[in-house]
Amino acid sequence: MNATQTFFRLDYGGKLEREIAYLLALFEEIKFDAGRYPRRWLAIKLLEGDANILERVQAMSSGGQVISAAQQGAEKLKSMLGDDVDLLTADRRYGYINGVVRQSLHRPLIDRITLTDRIDDIVTHKWLGLPFFFAMMYIMFRLVIDVSSPFLDWTDAVINGPIAKLFSFILDLTAAPAWICSLVIDGIVAGVGGVLVFVPGLLILYFFLALLEDSGYMSRAAFVMDRFMRVVGLHGKSFIPMILGFGCAVPAIYATRTIASRRDRVLTALLVPLMSCSARLPVYVVFGLAFFGARAGTVIWAMYALGIIVAMIAGLVFTRTILKPDVSSAFVLELPPYRQPSLKSVMIHMWENTREFVRKAGTTILFASVVMWLLLNLPWGVTEQRDSYFGKVSGMIAPVFSPLGFGNWETSGALVTGFMAKEIVVSSMSQIYLSDAVEEAANTTTFGEDMLGAGSGFVNAIVSSGKILLSIIPGVNLVDEETEAQDTALSLALQKNFTPLTAAALLVFVLLYVPCVATLGAIKHEFGSSWAVTSAVYQTAVAWIAAFIVFQGGKLLGLG
Repeated sequence: MNATQTFFRLDYGGKLEREIAYLLALFEEIKFDAGRYPRRWLAIKLLEGDANILERVQAMSSGGQVISAAQQGAEKLKSMLGDDVDLLTADRRYGYINGVVRQSLHRPLIDRITLTDRIDDIVTHKWLGLPFFFAMMYIMFRLVIDVSSPFLDWTDAVINGPIAKLFSFILDLTAAPAWICSLVIDGIVAGVGGVLVFVPGLLILYFFLALLEDSGYMSRAAFVMDRFMRVVGLHGKSFIPMILGFGCAVPAIYATRTIASRRDRVLTALLVPLMSCSARLPVYVVFGLAFFGARAGTVIWAMYALGIIVAMIAGLVFTRTILKPDVSSAFVLELPPYRQPSLKSVMIHMWENTREFVRKAGTTILFASVVMWLLLNLPWGVTEQRDSYFGKVSGMIAPVFSPLGFGNWETSGALVTGFMAKEIVVSSMSQIYLSDAVEEAANTTTFGEDMLGAGSGFVNAIVSSGKILLSIIPGVNLVDEETEAQDTALSLALQKNFTPLTAAALLVFVLLYVPCVATLGAIKHEFGSSWAVTSAVYQTAVAWIAAFIVFQGGKLLGLG
C-alpha cells in the first residue's frame, strides 16, 4: 500500500459530526481500547444503535460508559432531527452516492426543474454565490444586533438593578464584612454579570445559524466557498469546520477529522480560530454599541468577514511555506433539497449552545472573576487599582500595546485574561470600570421598584424587538427614537477611555489574537504541541500587525 494513501471519510453533517467527535474525544479521554474496530466507524455504529456492536462493546473495558454516552448522543440527535441515527446516516450515504452518480453519469435532460434547482441557480452561481453568502451573513448579524439590543439593555438593567440590590440586601442582612461585600458586588456581579448581559444576542445568533443549517443552505455555502478555498490549497469540506467555528472553535477542531488528508486537517485547524466564535461576540457588541451606534451591526459583520479574509491570506502563506499541498482530492458534497426548518430542532440547537455559554459563565468566568478581584485588591488594603498586583503586572505589559492605541494597564490586563476565554475580556473590564457604578445603581432605588421596572422593561423589550423585526419588510418602518438602544453601564465607562479608532483597533486585535486555552488544547490533542504553539504565536503576531495598521493608518488619515 502506498504510504501516502489517504482514506475516504464521509461527512455526516454538522450535528452528527459533533456527536461523533464527542465520542472520539471520550475514547481518548478514558483510553478506550476499540480493539480491531476503527474508532470512527465504531462511534458511528454506537450512535446507530447496532445491536451486535453494542453487545461486543458492552463486554469491553469501560464499554458501559461508552455505550451510555452514545445513547445520550443518539437521543439528542433524534430530538433535534426527528429521525433515528441509522436513518440519518443512511440518508447521508445515499445522498453522497447520488452526488457521485450525478457528477459521473450523463443523462438526457429532463424538462422538470424543481424549486430547489431554481434557488440553486442563484445561491450556487459562479459569480453570484459568494456575494449572496456575504449578504446573508450581513443580514444575520444586523438582525442579531438590532433585534437583541432592547433585550441587552433590559438584561443590563436587571443585573445592575434588582440582582445587585438583592445581593446587597442579603449581605447587609447577614452583616457580612466589607471585603465579602466587595467580592460579591465588585467581583462576581460585575464580572459574571458583565458577560451574561450578552446572552440575548447569543440566543438570536444561534437561532439564525440553526435556521441556515436546517434549511439546507449551509451545504450551499460550503459548495460556493470551494472555488474560493482552493486558492489556498483547501476545498469546500474545510469550510464546514470553519462554519462551526462561528459557534465554538473546539468542536470545529475535532470536526476536521472528516477531512481525509492530514495536511488539510492541520491547515484547517490553524485557520478555524480566526473565525469569530460566540465568545468574541460580547466584546464586539459592547464596543460596537458604545462607539458605532446604528452601524454596530455593520462593524460586527465586518469582523466576521475580516476573519474569513485573514484566514484565506494565512492559508496562502502556509500553503506556500510549511504546509505545501499534496495530491488534490475531489470534493463531492450532497446538496439536500431545501426544507422548512423544524422549530423544535432550531430551539434545541439554540438552547444547547447558549446553555454551554451560561455554564462557562458559572464556572470558568466565575473563577476568573474571583481571581481578578483578588489581584485587584492585593496587596491587601490597596486603594488604587493601578497599584494592585494586577495593575502593576498589566502596566509592565502595556507598552507592547501602545503603538496599537490602547496601551493602558486596564486594557492590557483584560486582553491577557482573554487567553482563558474571550468572554473574560468583557468580564475583566466590567470589574475594572464598573465597581462604583454597580454600587451606585444598587443604592438609588428600592428592590420593589427595580422589580416593577424589570417587568415593564421586559415587555418594552419585546415590543421594541418586534418593531425592529417587522421593519425589515420593505416599506415598513416602525422604529422610532424610543426603540433605539441605550448605552449599557460598561459602554458609558468605555466611552471615557477609548475613541472610535482605538475601539476599532482593539476589535481587530481581539478577533485575531491567541486562541483560548480550550482551543489550543484541542489543537494539541489532535496534532501535537508544536502546532498548538504555532497557532498561538502566528495569530498573536498577525493580530498585533493588523491592529497597528488600523490604528496608525487611521491616525494618518486623520481619524483619531
